[in-house]
Amino acid sequence: MGKNEFLTPKAIANRIKAKGLQKLRWYCQMCQKQCRDENGFKCHCMSESHQRQMQVFGQNPHRIVDGYSEEFETSFLEHMKRSHRFSRVAATVVYNEYIHDRHHVHMNSTQWATLTEFVKYLGRTGKCKVEETPKGWFITYIDRDSETLFKERQKNKRIKADIVDEEKQEKEILKQIERAGQSMPAAVPSNGLGPESVREVNLENGAKIGFSLAKQEVKERGESSKLVFEETDNDRGEKRKGGPGGEPKKSAKSALEELMKEEEKKKERFNRKDYWLCEGIVVKVMSKALADKGYYKQKGVVRKVIDKYVGEIEMLENKHVLRVDQEELETVIPQIGGLVRIVNGAYRGSSARLLGINTEKFCAKVQIEKGVYDGRVIPAVEYEDICKAAQ
Repeated sequence: MGKNEFLTPKAIANRIKAKGLQKLRWYCQMCQKQCRDENGFKCHCMSESHQRQMQVFGQNPHRIVDGYSEEFETSFLEHMKRSHRFSRVAATVVYNEYIHDRHHVHMNSTQWATLTEFVKYLGRTGKCKVEETPKGWFITYIDRDSETLFKERQKNKRIKADIVDEEKQEKEILKQIERAGQSMPAAVPSNGLGPESVREVNLENGAKIGFSLAKQEVKERGESSKLVFEETDNDRGEKRKGGPGGEPKKSAKSALEELMKEEEKKKERFNRKDYWLCEGIVVKVMSKALADKGYYKQKGVVRKVIDKYVGEIEMLENKHVLRVDQEELETVIPQIGGLVRIVNGAYRGSSARLLGINTEKFCAKVQIEKGVYDGRVIPAVEYEDICKAAQ
């Protein structure tokens, strides 16, 4: 068995040493060979195979470098799309994940000398959103996939159509309430039996007929007769007041209140959901798993909602972006007079102003601003159904 054969101790040791990643400066991209030390790289550069590859490179160097640069950029963005499609992450984290594959295109063969230059290039070309922070460069992948854009447009169209349908329905309900309010006074009679319910008619022979329109009864007697239903002034007064002689009169105001209550019950059933996250509200992170990183009980703004239950939160203190489930978030109540967003319940999606807080019943009093219900005051809204709006 020769000294360099496959199962010799030296060959096995060489394979073990070559398993992991080696230093970038000792890698030859043209020959796709990784050397373990400076002496090995020097010997490789003096070899005949390397010299032939360098002659090929010398014939058209710009084309080869541009090809490696394009391949490096495509692979890097593909990794971003798969692993960090909706996240804001450090550029060094993405690069370290990318180079785990030992057969990747190395950066020393591209037109970019450092990772910072490559990150700036991605920002200039609009392929990623780039931010420079005290902790380094952070990048966010910009998804320009045609299918994704088409789904996003369809989703926005559905949301707008739902909002328009809801506003139309609310306007129709308000019109019905107004028509009911106008017709109520005319529908209620002046007394229990209606106007002129009892009349008397004198006959030629002096006899009198007493009859009632309500009962349609006629009785005849000789010279004198009594009314079939005698009503005194006191009885009429009791009926007007809703006393024992008559049924209570329902006012138009009470009928409107009942209609409004029915409307709110319908809206409550329709708008009450098990998810409440929406963009542009301030929330508090209550995840104890993030306590070690300093995010526990810290506030942030919801910048994006993913699948209705997960939000991308931009922290107010350090501008870091986290992806947190709504179960680990809590609504924030502003000071009295501040703007809030109603995130659940009958008036879900409306903007309102906080008028007062009832700490005993854990509810708040708000007044809706803008929209169909502009100016309406809601006396009791639970804390979980309102949240502070980002300025």
